[in-house]
Amino acid sequence: MGTMIVVRNFVDVLFNVLILAILARAILSWFRLGPDNPLIQILYDITEPILSPLRRVIPPLGGMIDITPIIALFLLRFLQQMIMSGLY
Repeated sequence: MGTMIVVRNFVDVLFNVLILAILARAILSWFRLGPDNPLIQILYDITEPILSPLRRVIPPLGGMIDITPIIALFLLRFLQQMIMSGLY
């Protein structure tokens, strides 16, 4: 029983960290921070494995607006809910 609580908490924290990283990356994209910035490098390392496959499928709106972070947030939240409901 105690192991399941640890697993549920781990999964919940993992998804929340991924969601926050995507939000932070989207917000920081509005500022001119160089790719050599350590924070940007960490966020790219965390989020690119999630966003890159989505970018291959979802084209930018109007050729400029990347909506993959929004789609990723919805997908992550959906997966989180599905996994968490299976762990209860």
